[in-house]
Amino acid sequence: MRKRRDPRAERAAKLLPAKARPRYGLTAARPEGRPRRNPRAERKAATVAESPRLRIARKGGGLPGTGARHVEDLAVKVAPEPRIIADPVFHVLVIARAREIDRQMIGAARAIADAGGGAVCVASPFKAEDWAQAGADRVMPLSGPEPEIFDPEARAGAVLAAIASLKPAHVLFAETQDDGDIARRVAARLGERLFAGVEDIREGRAIRRANGGRDALSVEVPRLLTIAVDAFARHEGAPHEAREIEGPECEAVQKGIVEANAVPVDPDTVALAEADFLLSGGNGVTDWDAFAELAGLLGATRAGSRVVCDQGHLPRERQVGASGTLVTAGCYFALGISGAPQHLQGIQRVGRVVAVNTDLHADMVKRADLAIVADAQQVMPALIRLLTSKRGRAE
Repeated sequence: MRKRRDPRAERAAKLLPAKARPRYGLTAARPEGRPRRNPRAERKAATVAESPRLRIARKGGGLPGTGARHVEDLAVKVAPEPRIIADPVFHVLVIARAREIDRQMIGAARAIADAGGGAVCVASPFKAEDWAQAGADRVMPLSGPEPEIFDPEARAGAVLAAIASLKPAHVLFAETQDDGDIARRVAARLGERLFAGVEDIREGRAIRRANGGRDALSVEVPRLLTIAVDAFARHEGAPHEAREIEGPECEAVQKGIVEANAVPVDPDTVALAEADFLLSGGNGVTDWDAFAELAGLLGATRAGSRVVCDQGHLPRERQVGASGTLVTAGCYFALGISGAPQHLQGIQRVGRVVAVNTDLHADMVKRADLAIVADAQQVMPALIRLLTSKRGRAE
């Protein structure tokens, strides 16, 4: 039978001699013989590192006789082993240029390769340190005979040489202005159909929107396809081998196009959702003539906040924000916009933000990658003079 506890006797056993008031020793042993917990000692034993910041391992204790573990030892245990596909059934070739869309394409390529024991090969003129983490099994340098690899005909020739060398089952391009053009050149030279704007791949089928987004078009994953921007997530699994393989020798391509020039387009005719460079004005802009002139010199599409559109300075379809258009531009140049939550919601997927505002603590300034704390009425004329002088020297 368990002995009944006597709290008064336990309290008296802990009493220490004192003159002013009673004091009790907390280190005395319990009646059962178990020592009292020491949280400080337990915390010290679980400490992993003390610099640059305190790290505590909640599971397991420290090394015997010490109160810390080495972070390097934990990194060796936690780091996952790279996945190696030594003998793939087929290859999925990704034409990349070391951008965010390339990681999304690798994620789409993994969905195709993992379904049938394939391997993902990235062909790119650039080197990137995270191809393995992105999910690439092979990396092939992409080069061409032309001095400038970004020449469309030279790039198309380099891609054709990579396809002839690797003989991939599928080739993925980005559905962007430049890569989409290369994809169509390659498809024309190979005499194959291109399935453009793929937004989903599942159960061996590629899916894209049709009829203005009301319907979905589904086909068996073709050999040539382009991937829509922000349609696929990055590869989040274990890193892959990313073994470098030798690129093919690329011969000079016989140019089928005698001359190709960019057709000038009025930036204001481009929809906000499709524009890559937006010059946006807010309540801090009063000189709208200078705003329009600056947009013309920059080649930017004009946009604005809700207040600006309500006042009639810009048409309603130029409004950016939760109640307007959600934009995905590469650069968003905000003049005199404080940054209301609804407006910031509209630019969540923007690449870079440049803000001009007199308030250092404005939310748009906090969101910006580059901020100019000044009046927009002073910044716009200065930029106009700078761009005009540069254009005059270039001519």
